[in-house]
Amino acid sequence: MNFTPEERIWIEIVSRHPTLEAMRGPVFSAFHCLKDCILAQGTLLLCGNGGSAADADHWAGELLKGFASRRPLTAQENAQLPEPLASKLQSGIRAIPLCGFPALSSAFANDVDPELTFAQLVHTLGRPGDVLIGLSTSGNSKNVLHAAAAARARSMKVLGMTGKDGGALKNLSDIWIGVPASSTPAVQELHLPIYHGLSLMLEEAWENSRTGTIT
Repeated sequence: MNFTPEERIWIEIVSRHPTLEAMRGPVFSAFHCLKDCILAQGTLLLCGNGGSAADADHWAGELLKGFASRRPLTAQENAQLPEPLASKLQSGIRAIPLCGFPALSSAFANDVDPELTFAQLVHTLGRPGDVLIGLSTSGNSKNVLHAAAAARARSMKVLGMTGKDGGALKNLSDIWIGVPASSTPAVQELHLPIYHGLSLMLEEAWENSRTGTIT
């Protein structure tokens, strides 16, 4: 049987995490949404709290540089760069983890409202066609919910990743991935293989778009 690259990646993920097989539909919907965004030169904005903030930063790190491949620059890009940049820089996917920005975050929390910090960043940085990825194990993190509302107002798509109940984020998401777990540690353990899989799928699609390969 012939499988697409993303199908092969998903089969490998599920072989290690069988409980995720039920997530196939929303994961592939997420892949197509994120792929459409990045191939249109859009930006992925990511946010979460605590361990989910670390996951948002982790995921962005896999997108901004090579993950499973080196993602070499094109010949045209290489020709425009001096060494050692030409041989060492990698092709990156536009992704911004909103959990950083310490100066903005502390100032906005002190002067305005800490629950609206992610929403402020989404309003400022987001553009129509971009995607907000909100990670919340309960689905009820207020700052993530406000970010989702701001994203929808900016004509952005919202990908929500939660535990099985979904919370309020489920209804604010265009695509919702609710992993089959409830406790915070268990949900985060299942989020990681999903965003690893999506990173691999997006990297494959990104590389194919740059080389003109059709899959």
